[in-house]
Amino acid sequence: MADDDAATETAEQLPEDESSQAVEVEQAYGVPVTISYDQRVLHSTRDELIATVEALRADGFEQLLDVMGVDYLGYTPSRQLPTTVEAQRFEVVYLLISLSKRERIRIRVQVPSEDPVVPSLFEQYPGAEAPEREVFDMYGVSFAEHPDMCRILMPEDWVGHPLRKDYEIGRIPVQFKDAPARH
Repeated sequence: MADDDAATETAEQLPEDESSQAVEVEQAYGVPVTISYDQRVLHSTRDELIATVEALRADGFEQLLDVMGVDYLGYTPSRQLPTTVEAQRFEVVYLLISLSKRERIRIRVQVPSEDPVVPSLFEQYPGAEAPEREVFDMYGVSFAEHPDMCRILMPEDWVGHPLRKDYEIGRIPVQFKDAPARH
């Protein structure tokens, strides 16, 4: 609680003209960078993604650990994005690691709901094949140039994408073995 009070006091003590000045955004690998939990986070556009990843590979980030999807539908609190990055409904997050540098780095790519397509990283990191399919299956974000963009978790004839915030909540009754029959 004391930290919150100190932060409030500091903000209140700043002259109005200083607190409203635009902050220059730090850049790395050609894209804006923020820090989250002591980890660098790159904010790449879809068009910059391949060039950013190739620069990271050349700099020693030899392994892709994960590809994740996020649906921010209805999420109104401010997200930690640089002022130069426009928030979109979907986000694809990549986690890379450099074993030689002992460093992890995240890449966050904003993806609009009207065109949910991101370039595939399969050519740079073949291990992206399954996690990209998972993001496609659960969120409906497709990956251009992916070698086998099809469902991986849900049946092929499944309608919709279960982790989207606007997906209807369903209920499947649980049947227990040897449970007494209900009358």
